Amino acid sequence: MADAFIYDAVRTPRGKGRKDGSLHEVTAVRMGATILNALKERSDLAGDEFEDVIWGNATQVMEQGGCLARTTVMASDLAENVPGLSINRFCASGMEAVNLAANQIKGGSGDAYIAGGVEMMSRVAMGSDGAAVAVDPTVAMDHYFVPQGIAADIIASEYGFSRDDADAFAVESQRRAAEAWAAGRFDKSIVPVRDVNGLTILDRDEYMRPGTDMQALGALKASFKDQGEVMPGFDKIAMMKYPHLERINHIHHAGNSSGIVDGAAGVLVGSKAFGERHGLKPRAVIRATAKIGTDPTIMLTGPVPVTEKILAASGMSISDIDLFEVNEAFSAVVLRFMQRFNVDHDKLNVNGGAIAMGHPLGASGAIIIGTLLDELERTGKSTGLATLCVASGMGAATIIERV
Repeated sequence: MADAFIYDAVRTPRGKGRKDGSLHEVTAVRMGATILNALKERSDLAGDEFEDVIWGNATQVMEQGGCLARTTVMASDLAENVPGLSINRFCASGMEAVNLAANQIKGGSGDAYIAGGVEMMSRVAMGSDGAAVAVDPTVAMDHYFVPQGIAADIIASEYGFSRDDADAFAVESQRRAAEAWAAGRFDKSIVPVRDVNGLTILDRDEYMRPGTDMQALGALKASFKDQGEVMPGFDKIAMMKYPHLERINHIHHAGNSSGIVDGAAGVLVGSKAFGERHGLKPRAVIRATAKIGTDPTIMLTGPVPVTEKILAASGMSISDIDLFEVNEAFSAVVLRFMQRFNVDHDKLNVNGGAIAMGHPLGASGAIIIGTLLDELERTGKSTGLATLCVASGMGAATIIERV
């Protein structure tokens, strides 16, 4: 079986996912084309060198609907004979795109892919696609559906994380992100977003709040308390599933949960022959990929079992991993990962994460793979694992090894 190599990885800055965010006037197609063009140009490739573009986004409706991948190719400098495949694994869509591309190459189906994703949350609201898992009562009732925020609070209640634990993690994410930007650790991979005249719209993550402290977060109201306890009473639904819990401890709020943002990211994945043909040096090899289904009520625990699965499949142990990127959907998700595997925070999300910089759903999986690769190179370390929790109870993971 052939190896699949990462030759490059880039992302846009993340803009605030609101109407006053810097990227609000930019469409998902334009954002994606920015990434495709950057990967083509940085490697000095012709536009017809790619087998496919595999592109993830979580809310596939309106201007993010249809086959967004193919539309993005058409709007880019890639040749028209390059097709496009749109996929949706919710928050792991960008990672699943990369994993799918890697496995296609390993299986001998093509030499080069661009894979990644986009989400313009200021333009296409999360949930606006009317997902059946939430709105179809024959599914929602049978599986004790609760919103993701309630699920995060269930994790906190089940595994003993306090409001202070979650807030302290969030403060550290903000501190690390600000430090990383100040030190230029993202410079290698950031592609500025420009307007039609070539003027820069955004060249830096704008969601960050580097002055965040415990006092500021302590003043925030728990975001999901009313939703759980009053209308429509999701806590009661959860405790029907988990009767051992005396109550749901609502600890999450806007400051210790991932930010709603706009963004895109892409990874150039290719075979050894592709790199040799074009004089490109691989940056990493994709050692293993995995996905898994989990309990759909608590829903966000996927990083734990999918990590167990990928380690077992690759014959590795947690001690073989030098660095971790665990998507910061909510503080409790990452706290649970560190608790389960006894991972030191010094090895995990060392440059901050989605709590500080935001979580553009369809792009985040590709973002954290790129961030992991940059940090492995910066520190001279060898092996990294990236993983995300996924809505409705799933998990995804990727192990890369620096070349």
